[in-house]
Amino acid sequence: MLRNCPIPFPPVRSVAVAAAVFAASLFAGAGLAAPVIGEPAPDFTATDSAGKTWSLSALKGQPVILEWTNHDCPYVVKHYASGNMQALQREAVDAGYVWLSVISSAPGKQGHVDGEEAAGLTESRNAAPTAVLLDSEGAMGKAYSARTTPHMYVIDADGMLVYMGGIDDKRTTDVADIEGAQNYVRMAMADLSQGAAVGTPVTRPYGCSVKY
Repeated sequence: MLRNCPIPFPPVRSVAVAAAVFAASLFAGAGLAAPVIGEPAPDFTATDSAGKTWSLSALKGQPVILEWTNHDCPYVVKHYASGNMQALQREAVDAGYVWLSVISSAPGKQGHVDGEEAAGLTESRNAAPTAVLLDSEGAMGKAYSARTTPHMYVIDADGMLVYMGGIDDKRTTDVADIEGAQNYVRMAMADLSQGAAVGTPVTRPYGCSVKY
């Protein structure tokens, strides 16, 4: 689990090249190749909680948000118990986004669920993703270098990765910190809605480690 500590450098607010350099620095310690801002997001094929198969290539022409999740992680609980994540999901879907919640917890690890359990969680939490993808082998998570729950990615309608990182700038499990937080996903959607480049394309993710 990442500790609640000050970010040692500010979010990148410049061109995609600088964002890519920053992203590479984030993932270097984990020995993972990072996806690159401004380049095509990694394609994937995954099955959802209802047994439907999804691929990014089939969604071209629609903007997509990926949310890595683990219902037992206290950072995830913060955003669901408060209704913050559900509100953001509905806002995004209403704006035309495909919202895919991704569970990469391996069998026997914290947060692992089957399709029925995933559907039950969606219903009990009044969540509103377009679908919940089951990635128990971790292929999708590793392709995106997903490190934490939550870990957020925004992909534009052309399939380009335009944001990756934390949901906001309050790296705690305290619900009270949601009010007044800078929600980076909402900021990215606002920039795209105005036809502008995302002003903060990469931030440091926070939360529990993905249980590969």
